[in-house]
Amino acid sequence: MQAKDWLSALVVVFVWGVNFVVIKVGLHGVPPMLLGALRFTLVAFPAVFFVPRPQISWRLLLAYGATISLGQFAFLFTALYVGMPAGLASLVLQAQAFFTVLLAALFFGEPVRWHNMAGLLVAAAGLALIGLQSNAGFSGFGFVLTLLAALSWASGNLVVKRAGAVNPLSLVIWGALVPPIPFLLLSLWLEGPARISASLASPGWSSILALLYLAYVATCMGYGLWGRLLAHHPVRQIAPLTLLVPVIGVVTAALALGEHLSALQWLGGVIVMLGLLINVFGLSLTARFYR
Repeated sequence: MQAKDWLSALVVVFVWGVNFVVIKVGLHGVPPMLLGALRFTLVAFPAVFFVPRPQISWRLLLAYGATISLGQFAFLFTALYVGMPAGLASLVLQAQAFFTVLLAALFFGEPVRWHNMAGLLVAAAGLALIGLQSNAGFSGFGFVLTLLAALSWASGNLVVKRAGAVNPLSLVIWGALVPPIPFLLLSLWLEGPARISASLASPGWSSILALLYLAYVATCMGYGLWGRLLAHHPVRQIAPLTLLVPVIGVVTAALALGEHLSALQWLGGVIVMLGLLINVFGLSLTARFYR
């Protein structure tokens, strides 16, 4: 890749890594379901009037919006709201890679190779260490919600696979039409009209800036750059760079929010990353060894 492409990739990784801290900041003034409604409303409008609709069926578009946009962030925002540390959330969410492999095997009949299973077992051990640890600021309920967010993301990955070659930014923007109304209904039910009115009346600059970051930087710019990279370079060269996202997430959460993980959580995090590395690079390393 050229230097400008490497720079674009690193920008995306940094933007997505910082995303978890920004969500935490945004949740200080806006409750999770309302934050989701506002985020995807800003993503969809006015961009939907200028970006062509992706050439997929409305059914697939609805499925994409319901899984990656609504499901993933409803669970993730709530997890962070109830106490899941931002740094750990960025790490646990990467379980989507393993959920994607298992779901693809279940629904598409794709083979699960040895490195997929080995990586899954190693990562599961790390997640177990994280989930069993109890310390101040850690929410077991938030941990489960983050895993559900990862499962929703993985389900959306299958929708993207079924959709085939499609403009990623177009898919994100048109998919953002799906979640605002469900998010708003969930907000009315779970957070109440009074909470909604108070949040909209005086959200605070931190929440406003966080919302703009989530909508335009993390979503529009992030997916736009990522889609361009995937269009011009092999997936095998680009996809592994997302392994840096939880690294950025943990570091920025420690610096910006003062999050401190226990020794057992650090160990669990390292084991999860090892599992991800086995899943991504295991087959190619084996091929080189036996070459």
